[in-house]
Amino acid sequence: MPTPADRLPLADPQRLLAAYFVLVWGSGYVATRIALQDASPFSFLTIRFALATLVLIPVILWLRPRWPATRAEWLHVIVAGLLMHGFNLGGSHYAQFLGLSASMSSLILAFQPLVTACWLTARGLDRLTPLQWLGVAAGLIGVAGIVWRGLDLRTLSLAGLGCALIALVSISTATLYQRRFCPAADLRSAALIQTAATLALFAPLAVLVEGFEIRPSLRLLGATLYLVVFATLLAVSALHWLMRRGQATRVTSLLYLTPVVTLAVEWLFFDVWPDAISLVGAGAACLGVWLVTRSQLSAPAVGSAVRPDSRAAAEKRPPAPR
Repeated sequence: MPTPADRLPLADPQRLLAAYFVLVWGSGYVATRIALQDASPFSFLTIRFALATLVLIPVILWLRPRWPATRAEWLHVIVAGLLMHGFNLGGSHYAQFLGLSASMSSLILAFQPLVTACWLTARGLDRLTPLQWLGVAAGLIGVAGIVWRGLDLRTLSLAGLGCALIALVSISTATLYQRRFCPAADLRSAALIQTAATLALFAPLAVLVEGFEIRPSLRLLGATLYLVVFATLLAVSALHWLMRRGQATRVTSLLYLTPVVTLAVEWLFFDVWPDAISLVGAGAACLGVWLVTRSQLSAPAVGSAVRPDSRAAAEKRPPAPR
């Protein structure tokens, strides 16, 4: 039977981190849209991760967290970071740069909880109840209702669709990869390694592909600082922390709430009023997340990922006598 720590959300820190992640991830779409008015995608991401790396260096020197102990652990941390930050953000940003509407991009990325659920179920690593599957479907339908006004098929190009699909596969793989291969990695040192690796990926692309297109402005500075501190450094760490302690499908289902937050931010700050279909979609998205996160968990599947504490205990256990 699952322990209370396996349920999301139950403990207060999990509730707070889940709420924080949803609020920042949802408002981050608006901040990104603002930033891309004054910078091309790779150039903006280069500035974002250069600043994130510079912020992290003194913090890490002060905290002195544990670093990866082996080459394999270093490689896994770097791969997870490039998937989460590099290919995910690079794909989604460049899809919009190529003309794909933000709404269409959001809808494609909203398939992540469904992709995660199908992958884990096929591998025998998660078992969802019928109500949880209903929640996954309801959440996806809800996101479609929220973004339906911006679904313009005329913006759909093969290149833009390909970039959005790269982003979907990357973020889906990144969350599971970090959970599977970096279960004991210190999230503080991992954050510095991953931002530096992502910077090394985007800096050459910004120069060679875009000629480093930047128009300095206060709105670009504000959006970048917001995304660096609250999204890149804190929200991603919160997501990985939640993934270590909760069922993967439950955690990724929180992404259904990000369009709801985006809808609220646009209404509060940009006077963009939602219509009836968007409001119904928001309700369906909230219902979907509630069904996925509140449904009774079935027994853990055989072969499910080993929890970090269980792995450590197994390593300390003396070998059985021959």
